[in-house]
Amino acid sequence: MEVSLYQAAAAMNATAQWQEMVAENLTAAPISGGRKHEISFADVQAGMNPSSSGAQVSNFIPTAHIATDFEQGELHASSNPMDFALEGPGFFTVKLPNGQKAFTRGGEFELNAKGQLVTTRGYPVLGNGAPLQFNPNSTDPVTISASGDVSQGQHHVGKLDLVEFDHPEFLTTLGADSFRSDNPLAKMTTATNTRVRQGFLEAANSSPTTEMSGMVTAMRMFEANQKVMQMQSDRMNRTITELGGTS
Repeated sequence: MEVSLYQAAAAMNATAQWQEMVAENLTAAPISGGRKHEISFADVQAGMNPSSSGAQVSNFIPTAHIATDFEQGELHASSNPMDFALEGPGFFTVKLPNGQKAFTRGGEFELNAKGQLVTTRGYPVLGNGAPLQFNPNSTDPVTISASGDVSQGQHHVGKLDLVEFDHPEFLTTLGADSFRSDNPLAKMTTATNTRVRQGFLEAANSSPTTEMSGMVTAMRMFEANQKVMQMQSDRMNRTITELGGTS
């Protein structure tokens, strides 16, 4: 078996995943509460080959693993009182069109025609287990306290369903800023270490400059492994030609 050919192909696959990940991170960069992905590489043993001395030598194939980075992004003040950011590890709870719950760090909210607090995608923001309902005809301002208590003027509307996860790495990604909790290993709890900041937005935790640098590195590594594959292919072709000529 031509191990170096398989190793170069596996490395190309890993660096291709890296490039795709960087593209996704660049897309997430302008999204409030966006979460970047990070890649790590490891070698997996893939059989044994005898060396020239007769000893068995392990063969290793490179693999890539991609995970979400849940580190908090920077908070920036905005001029919109309907912007909200979270300090701490918590998430807002929203209702998807299929009725399931999702969890987001993005806090660009607005009131829809029904008087419900919704995300930019139109997903209702949940409080006390249901969409938060406001009087659409009222001119009283919407306020949310640091603990998540929601009011319209002097009227208490409810309390945000803020949650935290002991192991957010087990969440299912639904885009740059939203997640679903399908795995019980995530261990969802009511938020106790998170506070709400009204008039602020959380920036994505990715840096376009860093991502572009990573893209250049990934492309160079891909090209280098592509050259290795071509060299090995040429060498095998020469060997086959030479062996064929001696028959």
